[in-house]
Amino acid sequence: MSNQRVAITEYLEIDLDAERWHCRRCSHDIGPARSNYKEGLLVHNRNPREVHRPILDDSYPFTYAPDPLWCRIIEFYCPSCGTLMENEYLPPGHPLTHDIDLDIDSLKERHASGKGKTNAAG
Repeated sequence: MSNQRVAITEYLEIDLDAERWHCRRCSHDIGPARSNYKEGLLVHNRNPREVHRPILDDSYPFTYAPDPLWCRIIEFYCPSCGTLMENEYLPPGHPLTHDIDLDIDSLKERHASGKGKTNAAG
């Protein structure tokens, strides 16, 4: 295991030596750090009405629950330990969000110079 792992989120870390994403819970190798980490996770496309139950009876056109024709909830899980690592609300047909795009070369330089501090958890 590399000593240059840096926590990025609560459940996601980057191995700077190998340039790989890892689960912080089980250390599962998710994929290359220069790619979207979500590509290496299990994906569950949830019906928004399962998550946000309608407040009113379904016979009404507006129930205060997201309309599945306008909104989908995507959940991303670690394929090894099943930890829910991320979720996002998207319109149907919209591509998955590439929400973390690190400057890995600068992060390596910073870590090598001692400026990159590792937190107590990681």
